[in-house]
Amino acid sequence: MNAPVKIETTLKDWETDQEVRWCPGCGDYAILKAVQRTLPQLGADPSNTVFISGIGCSSRFPYYMETYGFHTIHGRAPAIATGVKLANPDLDIWLVTGDGDGLSIGGNHMMHVLRRNVNMQIMLFNNEIYGLTKGQASPTSREGTKSPSTPIGSYDRPANPCAFALGSGARFVGRGFDVSKNLPDVLKAAHAHQGAAFIEIFQNCIVYNKDVFEDFAAPKGAGDRQLWLTHGEPMLFGDPKTGFDKGIALDRDKMALTVVDVADGDWEAAGVLVHDATNRPMAHLLVEMPFGPFPMALGVIYDDPAPTFEAAVIEERSRASAGKEANLAKLLGKGQTWTVDPSEGHPTD
Repeated sequence: MNAPVKIETTLKDWETDQEVRWCPGCGDYAILKAVQRTLPQLGADPSNTVFISGIGCSSRFPYYMETYGFHTIHGRAPAIATGVKLANPDLDIWLVTGDGDGLSIGGNHMMHVLRRNVNMQIMLFNNEIYGLTKGQASPTSREGTKSPSTPIGSYDRPANPCAFALGSGARFVGRGFDVSKNLPDVLKAAHAHQGAAFIEIFQNCIVYNKDVFEDFAAPKGAGDRQLWLTHGEPMLFGDPKTGFDKGIALDRDKMALTVVDVADGDWEAAGVLVHDATNRPMAHLLVEMPFGPFPMALGVIYDDPAPTFEAAVIEERSRASAGKEANLAKLLGKGQTWTVDPSEGHPTD
């Protein structure tokens, strides 16, 4: 379980004495503070918390959290985090990765930690670029992205992290962005989920991919470009000051989502859908909505718990050891064994 004993802490209790070494203006700073503000609200215990990362700008995260941590190798953080969780299931594990680390060399490991449903929070910082290695195109870079590895423009179709997570069997999928005031709410929901909780966090790389998310993350007009999802609430968006005047409905003939206008606040008459976070097919439709014709789907997109991997492992070990004596010497002496007695003059050559 996550943080079985709640304790009182403050943001300062989660800060280290290490110099935070990201580029000035990097979105990672905002994510770091969001996490450090959220953990005290969860009643989390620093001595029971572990941050595990791979390689990349985001993977410096464990140095800046006053917890246990492990800065591992490129793409392998999910495998190491799985081992840590199996060794001590009571630990509260946060996995930190990036779009390159988690979806390129680490895509295979990411898939398996999700399908196995190992109980941990997985934060994937998506800046659509390789920041640490000087700005090459990453698996999530948009078509046409110019970089040292794609000087004329990328012709790859970008990966969709949330669609990847759902396709891999994730039982929790959320989205947020670095400077959003709603990001802590997504982190809290992920922590409450028992199982692998995948959170894609759009993160601004100030040097190599500056403002690539401004089309939906900029404060001005954000209401028309962001769809914040809440379980049991209608899928409405628009200017909150004048009332949400748009919503997401289902075109049943095409089995596709569509944007509808909402007159006088009557969203039911407009056919606006109510968000059901346990509806997996709807989650697929939401994460695949093309931005522009549709707003960006944010918040808790999917949340439907299932039995965790470590719970199954613990149960199997319990069944296998039931009624048996824990005796290592007896185990080693079982089967064909013999004793060498030097007094009998056995040859040494």
